[in-house]
Amino acid sequence: MAPPGQRSTRFSAEKPLAEPLIHKADETASGSKSKSPAINRSYDILDLLANARSPVLSRADITQQMGLPRSSTANLLSALEECGLVERMGNDYSLGRKIVTLASAYLRKFDPVQEFYRFCSNSDILKDETVRIAILDRNEIIYIARYEGHPAIHLTSNIGDHMPVSLCAVGKAIVSRLDDEDVQKMFTGVKILPVMTEHSIRTVTQLRKELKETRLRGYAIEDEEATPGVMCLGIAVPTRGVNGPKMGVSVSSVKVTFDQQRHARLLEGLQSLVRAIGSPLDGVG
Repeated sequence: MAPPGQRSTRFSAEKPLAEPLIHKADETASGSKSKSPAINRSYDILDLLANARSPVLSRADITQQMGLPRSSTANLLSALEECGLVERMGNDYSLGRKIVTLASAYLRKFDPVQEFYRFCSNSDILKDETVRIAILDRNEIIYIARYEGHPAIHLTSNIGDHMPVSLCAVGKAIVSRLDDEDVQKMFTGVKILPVMTEHSIRTVTQLRKELKETRLRGYAIEDEEATPGVMCLGIAVPTRGVNGPKMGVSVSSVKVTFDQQRHARLLEGLQSLVRAIGSPLDGVG
């Protein structure tokens, strides 16, 4: 422990853990003045502990990184400790077990379909598009939710409709994340795949090639394979479990407007949606 009046040099040889947060704490995410700066500062402490390189940080480290007076940092840490949000070991602090309790309660109440509709209606990119969620059912997908932001795409699948995975972007996206062995079992004995348009994938060999490209790309593309004149992008949603992803999302567009710029914009919106409705315990690439 450093002598009185001398700053700890535990991390003096390393780069600073973060920029001081004192100015951020007094503002909300939108930049407006916070009505409860103490809550903002408490969150910043939790975020600092969560992203630290070491399992614990000393009170001096936290004070330095927060850019706060030592007394203010001590009061905030004391309040967080009383709530169980941080744990103290001497002068060192780590995240507390109460964090796990709160996270578990959130996960129990998290409804991806409800979040799907909320996100789409508030998204600058997706609010005027046709977006759907689907789940895997053997070698088909079932659409379980549809956000209708573009009336021109009314010919595409609705809630409750089944679709062969080979014919749709969301199906290919989900299956591309499965193990090769699971894909093999899915199409055992299948020689000819269902066809809906002249662009439909017709053989398992073609589908395997498409799945390989989808894995490398990170998302699936449907080019008039189920509906003439309609393009779709699909991404698998990370879900927990030993059997891999079972859910995915897709966004549709008429082909005549689907240029490179629109492609990139819709993909950005879909990736943000996946992060919003995916399991918070899984990463989204």
